[in-house]
Amino acid sequence: MFVWHEYENAAAASEALADAVAAALQNALDNKGSAVLAVSGGRSPIPFFQALSQKDLDWQKVGITLVDERIVPTTHADSNTALAHEYLLQNKAAAATWIPVVEAGKTETELQPDSVVAYALKHYKQPDVLILGMGGDGHTASLFPQAPQLKAAINESDDPTLIHTTPVTAPHERVSMTLGAIAKTENVFLAIQGAEKKAVFDKAAARADLEYPTSLVLNHQGVNCHVFYSN
Repeated sequence: MFVWHEYENAAAASEALADAVAAALQNALDNKGSAVLAVSGGRSPIPFFQALSQKDLDWQKVGITLVDERIVPTTHADSNTALAHEYLLQNKAAAATWIPVVEAGKTETELQPDSVVAYALKHYKQPDVLILGMGGDGHTASLFPQAPQLKAAINESDDPTLIHTTPVTAPHERVSMTLGAIAKTENVFLAIQGAEKKAVFDKAAARADLEYPTSLVLNHQGVNCHVFYSN
């Protein structure tokens, strides 16, 4: 299920999301003395990353990781690891601990899906707070429609936590949190922007449908998702 938050512009939405995420992280710090934040990549989260990096938190007790990652070297232009380091692990958030998904220093040839998933699982910590995005095809995390691994990724009875996925509609093999791992996260946020994404969101919100994997989060009884939207 989800709660809708709408803002006039992307800057206002990013700032509001940063406030909400900082509050959720502070709650985890208060309750258990540590917190884990999982974020999504792409270009749209950059203003949110920059806003969150300035928040007053005990960042030394916060671990930051990725919801999903492209199986590319961490120096690659499409690496979410590189993006998070450039825009989020800065300012006050520079004190946070990075929880790696893809091993640094590996070449594209060395980064085979099975070994990447094994490496990511070795370092995995269940997030307290998780930020999702949504593609125009309805995917979230790297749970893509038509991906051959989608049914395994959403099978909560035999949940692998992290899984290799092969997008049909986007480049690069991926490693992604599964639906089960997302559902185990106490604080789930989804950030979307623009009328085109809103039209896809409305279809996804209507009912659970493999054609729109975001729908499996929005219509999940165990998920309380806060949606931050701006035009």
